[in-house]
Amino acid sequence: MKILNLWLIIFNITIMILPIVGYGHPVLRKVGENISQELPDLKETIANMYDTMYNACGVGLAAPQVGKAFRLFIIDTTPFSEDEDLESAEQIELKGFKRTFINAKMLKEEGEEWCFNEGCLSIPDVREDVYRNERITIEYCEEDFVVKTEVFEGLIARVIQHEYDHIEGILFTDKISSLKKRLIQKKLKNITEGKTFQDYRMRFIAKKGR
Repeated sequence: MKILNLWLIIFNITIMILPIVGYGHPVLRKVGENISQELPDLKETIANMYDTMYNACGVGLAAPQVGKAFRLFIIDTTPFSEDEDLESAEQIELKGFKRTFINAKMLKEEGEEWCFNEGCLSIPDVREDVYRNERITIEYCEEDFVVKTEVFEGLIARVIQHEYDHIEGILFTDKISSLKKRLIQKKLKNITEGKTFQDYRMRFIAKKGR
């Protein structure tokens, strides 16, 4: 990351790393509102979200996670392409898959449910197994605001589902059992109070972020 920042300074490129909102903040429970091309600073917001996601080594980031209750999220599944346990065809599909989703609407979630250990930049130090459908059909726009409908499967579908949940006010911890929720209650309370330290900027409902 230091090398990247040096390169950006040399070429006079400005990046904006936004603080990621921690668990417990009300914005994470809001259903996002649709946005238009006229939304002020939309391109800048999207660019800043990508910078923020890469800085935190994430594969997805939704607008509510940076304090904006919009129907907007981004993903880049490239890090998953390095998983040697995946078949080569899926590794190739994951590598370089970068997409901006605006005003997304989930049309279908189908196929067999499968389990994967998920985490979230807004809920650091917590990972749990989550079941999701293997295939989705989603309607959305990119920055050109041309509506399209696509079908995604596997890990790409899962990342989209996770981020889509964010714009619906849903967190991955909502999808685990009551027992597991009780077991992580202390960790969640600590995050709410800002009692966690990460390599990326965060802000919390009960503590001024760094």
